[in-house]
Amino acid sequence: MPERILQVATDMSQLANEKITEIKGVTRATRTLALNALIEAARAGEVGRGFGVVANEVKEISQRVTVITEELEQMFDRLALDLERTAQTARGDRFSDLSRYIVELMDRNLYERSCDVRWWATDAAVVDVCENSGNADVGVQTSQRLGIILDSYTVYLDLWVADCNGRIIANGRPDKYRLVGTDISQMPWFRDAMRCRDGGEYAVADIARNELLDNAATATYATAVRRGGQAKGEVIGVMGVFFDWENQATMVVGALNFNDEERSRTRVMLIDSKNRIIAASDGQGVLSEQMKLEVKNPKRGSYLLADGTLVAYALTPGYETYQGLGWRGVIVQQSRNGSKAADKPAPKLAVAS
Repeated sequence: MPERILQVATDMSQLANEKITEIKGVTRATRTLALNALIEAARAGEVGRGFGVVANEVKEISQRVTVITEELEQMFDRLALDLERTAQTARGDRFSDLSRYIVELMDRNLYERSCDVRWWATDAAVVDVCENSGNADVGVQTSQRLGIILDSYTVYLDLWVADCNGRIIANGRPDKYRLVGTDISQMPWFRDAMRCRDGGEYAVADIARNELLDNAATATYATAVRRGGQAKGEVIGVMGVFFDWENQATMVVGALNFNDEERSRTRVMLIDSKNRIIAASDGQGVLSEQMKLEVKNPKRGSYLLADGTLVAYALTPGYETYQGLGWRGVIVQQSRNGSKAADKPAPKLAVAS
């Protein structure tokens, strides 16, 4: 609807300008005729006096029409501008709402991941392998248990269990990722998980590529495994889950129902708290570019660039107990009035980091 209002405003302004230009042409011609009539009346002397009176009247009417035309032109300009501003505001609000929807949709997804890791850390098999970290048979059984979980939760690349020294003692896909015995003690999320004060806390890492998972981009969530699976029990290990970021995030940023024409000039993104692009509908710049975002209202907003490109954004509101990580949804849409959208890629509006 905002796009339709903008188009109507443009069409109205164009039509009004065309008609006003025609009126101006007619009044110029009328004034010229009136002037010529006055000259001829003056040459005719007394005989042409009556004709001169008529010519003056025509001239005055022409001048009055000119004034009315100028007033109409100013009025149409104001109306078209007001209509355009109203439509742009509505369009900006719509895209800000869509930006919030995108980041909230992802946060709802990641809220479940934070719940999964805290739940699975209390699983009997996970607790057992941490309590018997030197027993290879227990490690194999736990890996099998994690594999069963992965069969149902296909959004994960892998699940790991490590002892307190940061040595992986079980993982869900040992045939694909041979990780048992690998030292992960220097990974920040592992150290953060070891510091969790109780079973309700968890650690989370920025979206990054994981060398141990074939360099795939992952969202990592972890928490401490506690003796007996008790919320306040002694820390005996760490459970880590690795969300398949590339596939899942691509579906989220592609979830908006744009038509083909709109989609060709629109870029939908998720950016992190450092303005780094972590997902993009065109697949470009992910984990390698940063947005030049003009944030006036921290929570949500929109603005136009000089070429008419609309930029809209919204800060994550969080979901349930998940507070979010300061991410924003961002939508960048090129103006329809520019070059043919189908012949041009959606604008990047980002610089290499």
